[in-house]
Amino acid sequence: MSTITRLLNRASRRLSDDRGDVPGWVLVTLMTAGLVILIWGLAGPALAGLFEQAMSRVSGL
Repeated sequence: MSTITRLLNRASRRLSDDRGDVPGWVLVTLMTAGLVILIWGLAGPALAGLFEQAMSRVSGL
């Protein structure tokens, strides 16, 4: 068996392993949620103001 074939077989086995790293995914999910909350808290009022301004321009008020 050639070296390339062995490497491809090894890579295929690793990719098909679906056990995963559950604590790692939980940490990534929690960190992502934290970032979304932080960004939403900082940018939310500015985005709401932009939305209200755009709606008032469209409605002509």
